[in-house]
Amino acid sequence: MTVVAGYSAAQVRAAEAPHLAAGEPLMRRAAAALASVIRSLLDDAGTRAGPVVLLVGAGDNGGDALFAGAELAQEGVGVTAIPTSERMHAEGAAAARASGAEFVDSASSSGVEDALRSSAVIVDGILGTGTSAAPALRGRAREVVAAAIQIARAGGIPVVAVDLPSGIHPDDGTVPDPTVLAAAVTVTFGAVKAGLLLEPGADYAGRIELVDLGLGPGLAMMTPLVTTD
Repeated sequence: MTVVAGYSAAQVRAAEAPHLAAGEPLMRRAAAALASVIRSLLDDAGTRAGPVVLLVGAGDNGGDALFAGAELAQEGVGVTAIPTSERMHAEGAAAARASGAEFVDSASSSGVEDALRSSAVIVDGILGTGTSAAPALRGRAREVVAAAIQIARAGGIPVVAVDLPSGIHPDDGTVPDPTVLAAAVTVTFGAVKAGLLLEPGADYAGRIELVDLGLGPGLAMMTPLVTTD
């Protein structure tokens, strides 16, 4: 029997801090692992060519998605990014563009819907643990996810959540707005977030894939918020 420990967003950030201070490329490691999971889903769907559609937020989750998309695009996978904010992770966006990823204006409803309908995999990289105070989607991001929910359900398109599905609270699993894109797989980094193990958030997480970023020693000094077996 495997015991799974779930940690708060603050605990994970504290465990990451010395690694980031040492200059360790945690985002690149996370993105490489994310790309690997996406490849597996493409193989399951019988198409290594994609396309993969990235829903990109302003923060590090968006950066993870963009770097993963850049890696896939370099291999010949079709990648389309839909920014849901005026800002994006600058280096991730530059890498994705340099690798040949296309960008769709999220203000174009027809462009967004066309991209989503053609996708083999949808990647939710909108919100992460930094939005724990108010995890509900708003504005353009909410509109894009509302469209993605309908299209993914109708087309049976698998969804990969980056770290956690956007719109659930990372610490307690609450879902203040049901406009959340349910994931087939959640690729979570460093440690499992407690909200992925608690309902109703757990209902949106799908299969949880934990990416080891070397945070074990730091986490060992902390008491997890929740444990499951």
